[in-house]
Amino acid sequence: MSAPAVEQLLDLSGRVALVTGGSGNIGAGIVRRLHEAGASVVVHARNDVEPARSLAADLGNRAGAVYGDVERDARSICAASIERFGRLDVLVNNAAVQPVAALPAIGNDDLQELLRVNVAGVAAMTREAAALMGVGAIVNIASIEGLQPAANHSHYAASKAAVIMHTRAAALELGPAIRVNCVSPGLIDTRGLATDWPEGVARWHAAAPLERLGEPADVGDAVLFLASRAARWISGANLVVDGGVLARNTW
Repeated sequence: MSAPAVEQLLDLSGRVALVTGGSGNIGAGIVRRLHEAGASVVVHARNDVEPARSLAADLGNRAGAVYGDVERDARSICAASIERFGRLDVLVNNAAVQPVAALPAIGNDDLQELLRVNVAGVAAMTREAAALMGVGAIVNIASIEGLQPAANHSHYAASKAAVIMHTRAAALELGPAIRVNCVSPGLIDTRGLATDWPEGVARWHAAAPLERLGEPADVGDAVLFLASRAARWISGANLVVDGGVLARNTW
């Protein structure tokens, strides 16, 4: 196989990408980057449908919106990409819930709902998308907490560790036609974060060798790379995008 020309490596023209949770902070950053690279994009939302509609409208003809639960409605969500654009080439499993609670306060119902969305939802979307893709790429959004847990996030950290391992298992089973990779972001800036959580932001700045919070586009660029021909021989990998925080010693 000859290598693509350098100018073609990140070109997604003619490809269709579905991004779950695509109207949220990180999701919208991913959607915009994939669209900028030439892809047609399907923006998914579960409940808050207006931001998904608005984002798709802002991007124009190469964008559409779809709604549903990633576990219960996985088949119809993936089918919407075929109905709108005639194909599905890239799935980004970004949708997730992130409650904050100390371990003794986490009830069984809360735990089951988190695992249903964050883990079973990823598995369901992967299964349904793979059945429609033929050749394609799947990128799962995990978290550095899947590698290094934080206080009051035990259930979330466990779910993201499961996503990382699911990525490796899916890469094993879906290759060679479909590459499956993972991005594990660190703390990503969002409106009001520095005001609402100043001590956490200050601790992050002190810990990160690159001395800043992440931006949605930082995650979007990592997803674009893994979805593109630049990553054509990469599958089963977990790309950490955290400004270097996990390089910090913890003892």
